[in-house]
Amino acid sequence: MSTASRTTTSTTVGIVGGGPAGLMLSHLLAIAGIDSVVIDDRTRTEIENTVRAGILEAGSVRLLTDTGVGGRVLREGIAH
Repeated sequence: MSTASRTTTSTTVGIVGGGPAGLMLSHLLAIAGIDSVVIDDRTRTEIENTVRAGILEAGSVRLLTDTGVGGRVLREGIAH
């Protein structure tokens, strides 16, 4: 049995999975003023430090940059 603490949270949207799609969905909902909670079995630090996709389509890069979270992809990405 896990010894992790539990908290109760009230939100409009619950998102299962803190991968790229879940985090982007949460970000887009926040821009639209909609509360959400992302649930994952990894810690926030693990999620933030996981290296993701090797290739991003141009539309994905545009969405990241247009919504203000494209800094890392623009700094570290290599255009193909």
